[in-house]
Amino acid sequence: MGAGAKHRFTFVHRLLATLVHLRHSATHDALACWFDVDRSTITRAIGEVRPLLAERGCTVSPDVRLRALADVVEYLGASGKTGIVDGTEIRVRRAAAGRKDGDRFISGKNKQNAVKSMVVADGEGRVLWCSPTEPGSCADITHARQLGLVKLLADGPTAEILADAGYQGLGAQTGGRVVTPPHRKFKKDAPDWYEEMYERQRKARSSRIRGEHGIAHLKNWRALARHLGRREHASDIVQAVAGPLSHQQTADLIPAQQK
Repeated sequence: MGAGAKHRFTFVHRLLATLVHLRHSATHDALACWFDVDRSTITRAIGEVRPLLAERGCTVSPDVRLRALADVVEYLGASGKTGIVDGTEIRVRRAAAGRKDGDRFISGKNKQNAVKSMVVADGEGRVLWCSPTEPGSCADITHARQLGLVKLLADGPTAEILADAGYQGLGAQTGGRVVTPPHRKFKKDAPDWYEEMYERQRKARSSRIRGEHGIAHLKNWRALARHLGRREHASDIVQAVAGPLSHQQTADLIPAQQK
């Protein structure tokens, strides 16, 4: 420990360079000019710091961080808060010609190359957790099942989670703990009484719009507006952005609650 050459580019500067890169999508060349170092130094610094930010987790109080989906479910059950689950897609570059699995990254919704992450937020729109990314062709409900959400909710503490129509079917598998919009029985020529009932049920779940707000705050970081680097780094980037964002949201929320 402590052997070898000392870093001339200090950890504080490496952290700052990584945050600027994630927030504004500044190129490595521009950051190298700013910090007066070589481009390779910036590339190495971002590669070292980004995984550390991803492992940091999301801050929900000064002494509590959520690093896994199991921690989120336990936190929601202990606090009695309602969670909001939604998926978000991040555009990526087209796969190389001739790559066998290139079609897996084409989103069926937006018809573009993308990776997908599941975002969990609370009723205030604060980001609680972001999952590792999956190819864009993966359905939202399939991604949730692969992450073990069904088992965690069925065997874990009582927690209510709001979700959109992409997760219909999880409610029956979790004992009603995942609440989704009702199925529309009449697609054409629906009776007036059914339209009124359907709108009333739909508006009762309208609070899940806060989850969209949480995703919007994530997309304000330019690195998630469109990812131009290697797709293998997308998971670290999503989770690295979620950590500082949740810390900022928690810091803003605590003074508001004290008022």
